[in-house]
Amino acid sequence: MQLQVRHPGEKFVLRHENEWPLARTKWTHFHLDPGEMRLSTAPFSGEQSIAYDAMSEGVTFSTPPLERETEITGPSALRLFVSSSTADADLFAVLRVFDPKGKEVSFYGALDPRTPIGQGWLRASQRKLDPKRSLPYRPFHAHDEKQPLEPGEVVELDIEIWPTCIVVPAGFRVALTIRGKDYEHDGEAASLSNMKNPMRGCGPFIHDDETDRPLAIFGGKVTLHFGPGRRSSVLLPVIPPK
Repeated sequence: MQLQVRHPGEKFVLRHENEWPLARTKWTHFHLDPGEMRLSTAPFSGEQSIAYDAMSEGVTFSTPPLERETEITGPSALRLFVSSSTADADLFAVLRVFDPKGKEVSFYGALDPRTPIGQGWLRASQRKLDPKRSLPYRPFHAHDEKQPLEPGEVVELDIEIWPTCIVVPAGFRVALTIRGKDYEHDGEAASLSNMKNPMRGCGPFIHDDETDRPLAIFGGKVTLHFGPGRRSSVLLPVIPPK
């Protein structure tokens, strides 16, 4: 199997591997710390909640600057404990990298010229898992019934984040943003002549249909819950050097 291992600056290094995910992957939980808004390898020991507008840019958790170069290659999974003020909520999970000056590192995607390093999506009412097909690093959702939320009820969500491959230099930070709408970078939008929507980081296919996301159901408040029995974390595929 061939990998093109990605580095900041659109640099790709060819490498051969034997399997996917890589057998030597060190699956690492980065816990969400709402006190410091950090991603930490140590679990959050307190009890806290964070609310944001359900269709907003949400909240971001970040590692400190990395002490050493770190490769992240493979699928990722996010576990959250969430309540909503309404009967449903859409969660957009964005895995990101920032350089030492705080500028986001983006890459060419299949259609969009500036994408983050990883994205995942889940509608809370579609949270039911298929236990036979789910893996620790790849939750598999059944999509065979709708499970509406009771306003204020806390539910567990397991969100698949599509596979990525990135070598993050020392001094850079890895971040996770939990949003209520599609990711958008802070630069100029790109466009394709045969696509209706300008591209701001997710390509031309975005979640903006008012009939699919009516404000009465998706325009409330989302609350993230942290505490005993509510260990929120993102599982990342850290690859040790050979």
